[in-house]
Amino acid sequence: MEYIRDDGVDNPVSGTMDPDSEPTASKLDSLVRGAKNGAFDILYIALPTMARARITELVDRLADSTLSVYMVPDYFTSSLAHGKWSNLEDIPLISIYDTPFWGVDGWVKRIEDIVLSGLFLFAAAVPMLLIGVAIKLSSPGPVLFKQHRYGMNGKRISVWKFRSMHVCEDGEEVPQARKDDPRVTRFGTLLRRTSLDELPQLVNVLLGTMSIVGPRPHAVAHNELYRKRIKGYMLRYKVRPGITGWAQINGWRGETDDLYKMEKRVEYDLWYIRNWSLWLDFKIVLLTLLYGFTGKSVY
Repeated sequence: MEYIRDDGVDNPVSGTMDPDSEPTASKLDSLVRGAKNGAFDILYIALPTMARARITELVDRLADSTLSVYMVPDYFTSSLAHGKWSNLEDIPLISIYDTPFWGVDGWVKRIEDIVLSGLFLFAAAVPMLLIGVAIKLSSPGPVLFKQHRYGMNGKRISVWKFRSMHVCEDGEEVPQARKDDPRVTRFGTLLRRTSLDELPQLVNVLLGTMSIVGPRPHAVAHNELYRKRIKGYMLRYKVRPGITGWAQINGWRGETDDLYKMEKRVEYDLWYIRNWSLWLDFKIVLLTLLYGFTGKSVY
């Protein structure tokens, strides 16, 4: 337990109580007296949840002061904070790791995907045809290529893209595209910067292996790398991967040349899964149409 007094000077007065031991009644009395006398202004409670009787007593007594009180949760409590209440017959449950797309919400999400992907495919039919012709004329190789990625529940899916490189890589090692990457064709640079190379994934959405909105799928090789280095990484695949997502419209798209960038992407993806709503999806789609097709880290 830690308390701090800030008197507006450079060296605030601070003190500590051993967080590994439950505070005695005399220590609590001293702490409460100090709070009421203005000895400090902020208190952080960092006791284990098993000491809830002491925590409750302390919080109740500190209500008779002007002290700012913060509770530092332990790992167990912070995990439950992200959970949602549900029931298994008459048994109450807290879901810690779950998908928001059960039951009616799952049907709503699927109908949204079918309607939007159908509309977008109709609107993009002619541009996609022109892109295909331009690819064929500008460099040798197929117009489309498929790459194996992880889909919902970690199952492998084939994701379609317009070819933007001289190669079609889909092995155990798939280097990320970088600035001035020699693999990228001249026309492919335009496709990648505008995300037009992703348009064939509308077919993936229509077939049900992807969603319009969701965490972006990564190459299998990248998944195997990051799942070992980032806690909760695979939880992104509790839902269908998307063409666009919450991370992408918030700037976390393109090359992840350091671990921090991927950690932020995962953070935003998990936030989306925990806070999903139909209106959030519409907001992401709208922002993608307005601002989301370019990015300084997209090569």
